[in-house]
Amino acid sequence: MALNPQQLAAVTHFTTPLLVLAGAGSGKTGVITQKIAWLIEKQNYSPKSIIAVTFTNKASVEMRTRLKKQLQPSQTRGLTIATFHRLGMDILHKDGEAIGLRKGFTILDQNDSASALRELISEANSAIEERDLQNQISKWKNDFIEPVAAAGNATDDRERIAAALYARYDELLRACNSVDFDDLISLPVKLLREHTDIREKWRGRVRHLLVDEYQDTNGAQYQLVRLLVDKFGSFTAVGDDDQSIYSWRGARPENLMNLKTDYPNLRVIKLEQNYRSSQRILRCANAVISHNPHDFEKRLWSDLGVGDPLRISVCKHTLDEAEWVAAEILTKHYQKGTAWGDFAILYRSNFQSRPFEQALREKQIPYTISGGSSFFDKIEIRDMLAYLKLLVNPDDDTAFLRCVNTPRREIGPTTLSKLGQHARTRNCSLFAACHDLGLESLLSGKALYRLQRFANWLTLTADNAERGDTLAVIKGMFDDIDYTDWVDKQSDSPPKVQRALANVNELFAWIERLLTDSDQKEQPLSEVIRSLCLHDMLSRQDDDSDNNQVQLMTLHSAKGLEYPHVFMVGMEEDLIPHRNSIEEDSIEEERRLAYVGMTRAQHTLTFTRSRARQQFGETNACDASRFLDDLPHEDVVTLGELGAESNEQSRAVGQDALQGLQAMLSGQGSS
Repeated sequence: MALNPQQLAAVTHFTTPLLVLAGAGSGKTGVITQKIAWLIEKQNYSPKSIIAVTFTNKASVEMRTRLKKQLQPSQTRGLTIATFHRLGMDILHKDGEAIGLRKGFTILDQNDSASALRELISEANSAIEERDLQNQISKWKNDFIEPVAAAGNATDDRERIAAALYARYDELLRACNSVDFDDLISLPVKLLREHTDIREKWRGRVRHLLVDEYQDTNGAQYQLVRLLVDKFGSFTAVGDDDQSIYSWRGARPENLMNLKTDYPNLRVIKLEQNYRSSQRILRCANAVISHNPHDFEKRLWSDLGVGDPLRISVCKHTLDEAEWVAAEILTKHYQKGTAWGDFAILYRSNFQSRPFEQALREKQIPYTISGGSSFFDKIEIRDMLAYLKLLVNPDDDTAFLRCVNTPRREIGPTTLSKLGQHARTRNCSLFAACHDLGLESLLSGKALYRLQRFANWLTLTADNAERGDTLAVIKGMFDDIDYTDWVDKQSDSPPKVQRALANVNELFAWIERLLTDSDQKEQPLSEVIRSLCLHDMLSRQDDDSDNNQVQLMTLHSAKGLEYPHVFMVGMEEDLIPHRNSIEEDSIEEERRLAYVGMTRAQHTLTFTRSRARQQFGETNACDASRFLDDLPHEDVVTLGELGAESNEQSRAVGQDALQGLQAMLSGQGSS
């Protein structure tokens, strides 16, 4: 890519710490990849000495893809481009034994973590909410507060109970040689802080560290960066204070500002030329964000032309708003040939999507909802996959922990902690520890019997699956554990039970197809499970394979994306800015969220709002979002009752387009 002067300066500066203040659409990914290539080709850096840290797998894949086109395979061998959590996992794999982790430790995702906490809460007979406890423990870990300190800082009974459960949870993780998602950052920080030799080893390896989306770092990630590079270290932080929209999940935008204090020789380079949006879109975005305080002043500009005026459509009610947007999309598609995938509908909260889905379906417009739950995210599918993983690999401790009490077998956290301690002593898996004779010194009676009964049943089921009718054994396993009754007890309505069981049957049908390949050869169960796990991992990545659909997503999900035509809907007080932010008098992040949404648009940007909106069975009048008042009048046109083209006219055009298409199809059918 051809670099502008500011981009070139960012690529070639490497002697001191650097902050690249990269505005929306300013080509920051290109700058990062070009800098990696420049360090390797022009400064003879070893690929092994460069680490680039991102926040998403998608960003990592994009960087690797670009570098493969620029460099020879030998020039990228050993190069690390990873998410923060992947980097943390690598550090723990290499040096985690120094803080008590054994090789082969397992990682609990949020659902597995929640399940463990649920058991601990039940054992303690506590009324604390599982999600509240999980969030509190996450906050403690990211603030490096150990269980003992959490207990010492407690000021009331609720905090004391939460701290006690935190201690039990931490014991359970250590006993089972497991870590959770937060541990992947907090434990490497602990490791590097407490072990000078290991810290110096990593600092010696990292000759240049690049961190993308620096404004989204939380406290733990910020400390990890500081430990990997000293105050004179060579690193590049790329970020934008105007796009910091994740404080609700721990991000600290002040980390960007603290760079000036932490690194006195910091250089700041601003990327202000936008390669995405028209001048009008950028003028309006600048006007909205200008009301926020800034430590680093910048102003986006573009040479892509003035562009169309931004539009504001004032609709009578929520359904009217959705109908109007769908009609607009239909009109542009059939009159101008605009692809479905060129449209995005952005909203503040997930509940806003429903009327738009209905309107798009009625007009037969293909759409997809980004961030929707995957088939593999459903609890019943995760349960079944855990059992299947155990059938082919009984030593999978994460799967063992999920299955051992799903459904409940009265095997409590205390029993599992002792089992984990014994497994750690014997250096074996939890499953293998169930059969170890020495376990009787720690457990006896019903606790030992229940564990061994589960392990024996698992051994027999796995053997039957390998020797007999695999699908029949799997379905028999489902019946053996009486999973239907378990789902019924966990669900609060019959329809939810039916949906869950239908999902399990869909999984079984899929397994049946996978068990016989295209050549009608029997596939081993291990191969089938491997295929399912691959589908699981792929489903969690950003899927761009079928992008010819209208995209529906929250403003948070839209960050990092771009679309030719964007509709920002529900531009009303209490929605954006959100009611909570208004009540707390803290709308700076809401303003940044609006700015992020506006800068996704390339060619046209349309705002819609309703005069009345129904929520919780009541219809209430709605005020226009204060952010609309910030827009320069010369760059905006208001539609509907207050201006140019009426909503009714637009819908009429959409109906004409639809009727024309139907007539065309009818003509084709009769020929």
